[in-house]
Amino acid sequence: MNLNEAQSRRDFIALSGSLLAGSFFIHPIAEAISIFDKPGQKMKVALIGTGIRGTTMFGRDVVRDYSQEVEFVGLSDSNEGRLTYAKTFIGVDCPVYLNGHQMIQESGADVLIVTTMDSTHHEYIIAGLKAGMNVISEKPMTTDEVKCQAILDAERESGNKLIVTFNYRYSPHRQRLFELLRAGEIGDLTSVDFHWYLDVYHGADYFRRWHRKKEFGGTLLVHKSTHHFDLLNWWIDSDPEEVFAYGELEFYGKNGPFRAKNCRECPHTSSCDFYWDITKNEHLNKLYVDNREFDGYDRDGCVFREDVDIYDKMAVQIKYKNKVQVSYSLTTYSPYEGYRIAFNGTKGRLEAWIKERQPWEEAKEDVIYLTRNFGEREEIVIPHGQGGHGGGDTRLKNKLFKDPDMADPWRQSAGSRDGAMSILVGVAARTSIEQGKKIHISDLTDIELMESGRGRVG
Repeated sequence: MNLNEAQSRRDFIALSGSLLAGSFFIHPIAEAISIFDKPGQKMKVALIGTGIRGTTMFGRDVVRDYSQEVEFVGLSDSNEGRLTYAKTFIGVDCPVYLNGHQMIQESGADVLIVTTMDSTHHEYIIAGLKAGMNVISEKPMTTDEVKCQAILDAERESGNKLIVTFNYRYSPHRQRLFELLRAGEIGDLTSVDFHWYLDVYHGADYFRRWHRKKEFGGTLLVHKSTHHFDLLNWWIDSDPEEVFAYGELEFYGKNGPFRAKNCRECPHTSSCDFYWDITKNEHLNKLYVDNREFDGYDRDGCVFREDVDIYDKMAVQIKYKNKVQVSYSLTTYSPYEGYRIAFNGTKGRLEAWIKERQPWEEAKEDVIYLTRNFGEREEIVIPHGQGGHGGGDTRLKNKLFKDPDMADPWRQSAGSRDGAMSILVGVAARTSIEQGKKIHISDLTDIELMESGRGRVG
């Protein structure tokens, strides 16, 4: 089936789903997934996509921290210069491939890591699964419902496993929220207020890169919000059922006062607050600027380019199978970075304002407030974890590479179903904005929605 054809999800299911009806029923939260079962041997890994995430988190850092457990047997990227530099930067001596499918067939890898452009994730995930590999995919798993269904079909048909790297689940304060909710500290959960703020540095960066185009990243409702929707699904312990959303582009793109192709060649550098000199970052300069000749990609593209077609403000209403209601928003031009969240329950309220980055002070800890009805407020202080994403990156990679059989008491491992349910909220929100109507998650794939997972733990 041609995944580029314009076809409805219902048409797709009518063509292929009848053969699979009732055959795919997976618990909403993955069970301590192990991707390697060869004791005493190194995990043979192939990596496709040598951009910033591929070369650092899943490249150099893995070589540095897990060389006793992991051996790289292949690197692939469509940009010849970037691939050559990446091999040196990561510090591996393995074959390199301009053709990712060739690497999948020839490398002999046990595990394929996919860190390519979001819109191509499905292509390599499916190829890896069919070639007998387990696959680790950077979030989001994919960018639309048709590609999502194809991934689910390939996984069930191959019998191999897909893990989606939701590192936010592993940070200490988000884990503590999970524990408090599962322990019933605020009674039965009824609603959630969740508002995420990207600042004028990080938020603007999405409008410089390929993410600015819906065709590549599916809008930030998929690329970025997949993190947030996964957290909601995990915390709420139920499947999203209905979505209605609003979104606009009113700050970046065509709304800017002036524009150029990229920051390096811009005549407005002295008057643009968003001017960014990529050449001051040695790694980014060598990775992207020095290799622009191979594909024409501008990593420092102008945030006001006319071709920006994603939203820069978004508001989403979500109804879950267990009747929990969520109000979510994403703003991409805030003066500070972080989020506010509040869980409302029948016995109280759990809330936090997480300050990931702000210009006037550096937050060294996160605070959760637990307020019980007719009771006092309790302040729960969570020190920041070490490493990226509040300590989540290290804990995730330890699970993936050092001890794949590690116990998973908080159900932080995420499989294909988790990846699907997170992107489907974003896909539904995007579709709702485009069509001006409520979208039912069950219309998008053949996943059977569940009202509740395991419930309380502890």
